Amino acid sequence: MADLSGKKVAILVDNYFEEAEMTGPMKALNDAGAKTEIIAAEPKHGEVQGLNHVDKGHTFKIDKTLEEANIDDYDALVLPGGAVNADQLRMQYKALEWVKNIVERGKPLAVICHAPWVLASAGVANGRRLTSFYTIQDDLKNAGADWIDEEVVIDGNIITSRTPDDIPAFNKALATLLA
Repeated sequence: MADLSGKKVAILVDNYFEEAEMTGPMKALNDAGAKTEIIAAEPKHGEVQGLNHVDKGHTFKIDKTLEEANIDDYDALVLPGGAVNADQLRMQYKALEWVKNIVERGKPLAVICHAPWVLASAGVANGRRLTSFYTIQDDLKNAGADWIDEEVVIDGNIITSRTPDDIPAFNKALATLLA
């Protein structure tokens, strides 16, 4: 992976995100020298709850709330999946604003599994080549995306992947765009 020293990456989650889709990219980014911060939309007691598919995973201490964080402080944004997490994020006005802002500025936006729902709700899926967990392909197509079943799809500054199995390719794509 490229040397990402000096890069700062926000990982935006709500409760019940797919744990591997947060911890995998976070570890790869940190190992490459980037600084990652967990930003939570609506944390309870300063922590967020991960899932391993449908089973409760670990809780993670957040670095900042969405209200406390400033998008200008970050070089990239990662949106882990998990159906509940993505469904909660897409109802958060500030989360949608962050996604629009990152896309407009051309900063890397890495989105996996169910999290591309947030792209549809933010109005940035139209005309884009995207992938996702297969069950939300109709939602992305209805939002105007060209949905493709591949492990990683890069369209401009947006990186999308399907499942935890795709994390190595997802991490490589993110490092390339961030370097």
